[in-house]
Amino acid sequence: MEGQRRLGEARVLLIGAGGLGSPAALYLAAAGVGQLGIVDPDRVELSNLQRQVLHSTPQQGRLKVDSARERLAELNPEVSVTTWAERFGLSNAEWLVGQHDLVIDGSDNLDTRYLANDACHLAGKPYIYASVYRFEGQLAVFHSAVGGPCYRCLFPVAPSGALVPSCSEAGVLGTLPGMAGTMQAQEALVYLLGGGRERLGRLLTFDLWRREFREVGVPRDPKCALCGAAPSITELRAPDVPRNPMHDGDSMSSSEITPAEFKQQWDAGRRPLLVDVRRSDEYEAANLAEYDARLIPLHEFTARYSEIPQDADIVIHCKSGGRSGQAQEFLQAQGYSKVQNMTGGMLRWAKEVDPSKVSI
Repeated sequence: MEGQRRLGEARVLLIGAGGLGSPAALYLAAAGVGQLGIVDPDRVELSNLQRQVLHSTPQQGRLKVDSARERLAELNPEVSVTTWAERFGLSNAEWLVGQHDLVIDGSDNLDTRYLANDACHLAGKPYIYASVYRFEGQLAVFHSAVGGPCYRCLFPVAPSGALVPSCSEAGVLGTLPGMAGTMQAQEALVYLLGGGRERLGRLLTFDLWRREFREVGVPRDPKCALCGAAPSITELRAPDVPRNPMHDGDSMSSSEITPAEFKQQWDAGRRPLLVDVRRSDEYEAANLAEYDARLIPLHEFTARYSEIPQDADIVIHCKSGGRSGQAQEFLQAQGYSKVQNMTGGMLRWAKEVDPSKVSI
């Protein structure tokens, strides 16, 4: 009864109501956690449902936070669910973290991970991290306020954001985020019930394809920029995730282009070479053939990039911008100087230019 009382008084923030946030939210609500906060700006898509089990087919097109609130109320009407249909960012991170006892990070991008970690450290709150990629996952609890390491102790230098594809781009076995999110909920419950200190400084890695689990130690880094002996990060600031390490001097405007900007320039007579790096089945479902898009799937890119003239103006696109970012950086490393990444890819094209271009 004492444990149930503790859970009933607890406040947990979930960043994301997707593949990780879905099982975490369901099990926390079922366990009787009193208050759940969910922050997510996205809407439910059919392609989400193989891993985002909080949602269902009739919820397509709705905000994920609205779908989540209704589903959790059906599961346990005694749980208070507060939602924010916005991105977890610099403008709201400090306030959101401050309103809750701990944070479960269900995001799939580096900006959010570093920002959530930093906000939790500065607020003295536990940060429960997980990430998934295809068949592999990682899990850790960071609580530097009680002597444990932080996320920056594990990853002091972030790789380029373009080199970390999302689940929708890289693909993921649906059971993997289900398992990782469930373990995040488990870690939250253990912490809320008064345990979990022995888990600090331990990173669990697992491969579901090979059914292998491994745990390694993560010591607190005395030189950590956030939680070290002489920290350089003493207040919340924009994450220092590099965007394009091949050309540090380039501005975002010169290395990226939005779908609307591309369409505007095309209509004005500019004709860059448009390269689509998605899979062939994605191309067949929706493509930009009317803009002379050339299909070179990312898995064939290193063998076929010589098909692209080195002196051409090049725009690369994919579904949402991750794979095209990888191709952009590869081309720049080969000496291509006029390469732009179409931010948001086909998903953004469908929203801002042509709704008929529905990407799978």
